[in-house]
Amino acid sequence: MKNLKKLLCLLLAVIMLLAMSIKAFAAAGDTGFSDVAQGAWYAAAVTYVRDNNLMSGTGDTAFSPNANTSRAMLAVILYRASGSPEVSSSAGFTDAADGAWYTDAVNWAAEGGIISGYGNGLFGINDPLTREQIATILWRYAGSNSASEAQSFADESTIASYASDAVDWVQANGIMSGKPGNFFDPKGNATRAEVATILSNYMQMSSAEPEPTPDPEGSNSRVLVAYFSGSGNTEAAAEMIAETLDADIFELVPADAYTEADLNWTVSGSRVNREHDNEALRNVELVTATVSNWEDYDTVLIGYPIWWGIAAWPVNEFVLSNDFTGKTVIPFCTSASSGLGQSGELLAEMAGDGNWLEGHRFSERPSQSDIQSWLNSLEIFGE
Repeated sequence: MKNLKKLLCLLLAVIMLLAMSIKAFAAAGDTGFSDVAQGAWYAAAVTYVRDNNLMSGTGDTAFSPNANTSRAMLAVILYRASGSPEVSSSAGFTDAADGAWYTDAVNWAAEGGIISGYGNGLFGINDPLTREQIATILWRYAGSNSASEAQSFADESTIASYASDAVDWVQANGIMSGKPGNFFDPKGNATRAEVATILSNYMQMSSAEPEPTPDPEGSNSRVLVAYFSGSGNTEAAAEMIAETLDADIFELVPADAYTEADLNWTVSGSRVNREHDNEALRNVELVTATVSNWEDYDTVLIGYPIWWGIAAWPVNEFVLSNDFTGKTVIPFCTSASSGLGQSGELLAEMAGDGNWLEGHRFSERPSQSDIQSWLNSLEIFGE
């Protein structure tokens, strides 16, 4: 009888232990990974990146939240998020293999100026991603938008100059925050848990429903979007702006059209290189430089790619051929990495009149939300 009681007690203990184990496993299993507990600070972010096919596990059941994230891994994540577009060219990185799991993503990121590499032909394929690097990469991916200077971190002086604006931007938009003691830890490696959280914050911010753009017709003004586009990027941005504002659009077409070879600045002696080296060659004649109903427009947005830090010079004849007196003029540009610089100011000096507002630089592939966010920020289109 005593042995039977002992056996029953032992059996009850085993059942209780099994129940506790099943409960603990179920809590972890809710995230889909055995090493990501349901109550972990990064659990919701891991679930988000998993469900949205941004990040997968490192094994059948493991996520490895404390492992580092490589630069190639982030390139692949953003490449997938952009729909894995076709890549036709190679950036020529000496540490990137052909046909590898990251090859298309790395070439795409380099082509778009999102991740430029270290120079000397190195991308840093397997190098761990630092916190200031991921801030900069996401900032570029979003279009290098400006942000008001955020609260300074205790280690502000250790943030690289190239990452300063990006860190302000990720902080202002709630994408990245500091660490205890008001430290940003810019050189610290970004763990997979941190990257999942940062990506979750960024993706949910960028997919938020934008505020509707005020209708400029309410003020009885008419808007024109004029643009020159070399490779099609500025054209895409101009069309989205015109559609959003219900504005007229006017393409600046060179009489002697640029070919793909003409625009290849990496080839010595190409047309754009010759024009850059000899300012006299920059007088590019347009098929039509004037707009027939020019006097009807109160607001003119002028778009162009950035060439050597200034507005692409086919825009010059349009600016010189029209009277901007009484008009509000807003420049915008597209570029892989260069900023707007003084391009707008130089065009304003060339025009000699008009109310020229501060311009805006978009990435080569701005989204509709990027366009709407910028237009909403312009008081001229407000109520």
